[in-house]
Amino acid sequence: MFIGWDWATETHDVRVMDASGKRIDRWELAHTEEGFAKTLARLRKHGAPTDLPVAIETTRGLAVDRLLAAGHPIVPVHPNAFHAMRARWGASKAKTDAGDSMKLADYLRTDGHLLPRLEPTEHATLELQALTRTRADHIEAKVAAVNQLAALLDDHWPGGKAVFAGLDSDIAMAFLERYATPTMAAKLTAGRLEAWCKRRGYSGNKSGSVLIERLRAAPKAASRLTDAVIEQLVRVQVQLVQGIRATIRTLDKAIAEAAQAHPYAPLFATMPRIGRVSLGQVIGEIGPILERSQTCEQLIAEAGVVPVTRASGRSRTVAFRFATNRRARLALTTFADNSRHGSPWAAKIYTDARARKKRHPHAIRILARAWLRVMWACWRDGTCYDPAIHHANSKIKTPIDTPLTA
Repeated sequence: MFIGWDWATETHDVRVMDASGKRIDRWELAHTEEGFAKTLARLRKHGAPTDLPVAIETTRGLAVDRLLAAGHPIVPVHPNAFHAMRARWGASKAKTDAGDSMKLADYLRTDGHLLPRLEPTEHATLELQALTRTRADHIEAKVAAVNQLAALLDDHWPGGKAVFAGLDSDIAMAFLERYATPTMAAKLTAGRLEAWCKRRGYSGNKSGSVLIERLRAAPKAASRLTDAVIEQLVRVQVQLVQGIRATIRTLDKAIAEAAQAHPYAPLFATMPRIGRVSLGQVIGEIGPILERSQTCEQLIAEAGVVPVTRASGRSRTVAFRFATNRRARLALTTFADNSRHGSPWAAKIYTDARARKKRHPHAIRILARAWLRVMWACWRDGTCYDPAIHHANSKIKTPIDTPLTA
């Protein structure tokens, strides 16, 4: 039996098909506990869950989690690949929920042997992945909030923006909370400003005279808002930035604790410049790919640090890989970029790539590819990273690691 599952936010459509392509069963279910319970019970009437693979156009979500928990093999189908296959069932490429569940079941029946099945990610890795992804979302929110604050100051108090740019982030937030309007800062002198900064632990990169000169030299805003309104706007925005920064600090602590307790942590923790958050990101994003990869070359391809080669006849192009796990590539390339500042081996690979006229992003991907071979060797052998072992010949390869076709 083959199951096609067309998923949505409110209702799902399920189709059961036999090996000859005949429809055995079909129904719709609501996105409720009752709907899922009845559907799983109805599927069990057609056989054991392990014998009922399900094709679905996603790799995550409630439906996938419930099906995996029930024991069904999950065959994720990329929406773009599925759309390209629609012409098989008609030139019009018509789309309905019932039609999609039928097409998914038929696609699984005819091509299921070519499609990889979803393997459940280790629980600790899944938790670490969720923490690091939430942190990335909060970082984006913080950048947006800081940009909004800068735009607000530019419109209503350019002098405050000039001082804000010259202070450490914590001191800058405290300054804007204390001096939220030009009127509040009008009586500031270089000595008072320097003393105020010193009491709050300012590093002293900019003297009070430099900061006060920035404040005085900035143009005056022609804002038609009253000081009371400007004060409220600035302080509310500062509170928003401080609130997001507090959540990021909380997540950083949780990520550090989760990464330290993860079984993969000893393998990668000694890599150069891989700080606690970066270690969590690498384990959370690269870990699931490591667990399902059959070869090192498959790992490199799925992480998105190898180009795509298209060759036909005399035509041959090598292009950037877009269809990949972008979060994994970002986590890996961020670590690789940092590592070249702490490892002569990594620095040489990067420098050699730049000497071959590679642009910085390309050179970083080349370095990331070398690090993935090291990670693969550490994970495969269960050995902790050791430069004396893992930097031999600049790459790690074994006879069983046969390269995949790009």
